[in-house]
Amino acid sequence: MTAPMRAGTFLSIVVLCAASACMGPGSDALTGLATASGGGGGGGATSGRLAFLVQPNNAVAGGPISPEVKIVALDTLGSVLSQFSGRVFVTLASTPSGETLRGTTSAAAASGLAIFDTLVINQAGSGYMLVASASGVASVTSAPFTVFGATGSAVQAP
Repeated sequence: MTAPMRAGTFLSIVVLCAASACMGPGSDALTGLATASGGGGGGGATSGRLAFLVQPNNAVAGGPISPEVKIVALDTLGSVLSQFSGRVFVTLASTPSGETLRGTTSAAAASGLAIFDTLVINQAGSGYMLVASASGVASVTSAPFTVFGATGSAVQAP
């Protein structure tokens, strides 16, 4: 039984999927996050890490990854670093076809959150992964995803 919250008490919970597939409540891949202040900008060390709030989904070659990829800065306890305003960079970690990531690949975080809504991969293939990095926090690698060709099939990597 859970004790009720008092009037005026507020707790912001964000559900976060780690780089592995989400397996449901209580699994190691699903984490509840509370909002915390601190963490500053991109300058000094923050003892934090980045995490994918929204993982990249399978996409169509030449089209933006949808829904938009969202990356959040967390402290060592898993709370959102709401004061983090550093620049977050996204690159391809795994390029089965030698492809490069196109679109806006860096964004300034606002309240600890960076949003990437124009990421595009032009080459169909499977096993793509993104890496998010920023100064002062540990980087993170996404779960693998597939980019389908215009016919809806993925090209297998050699």
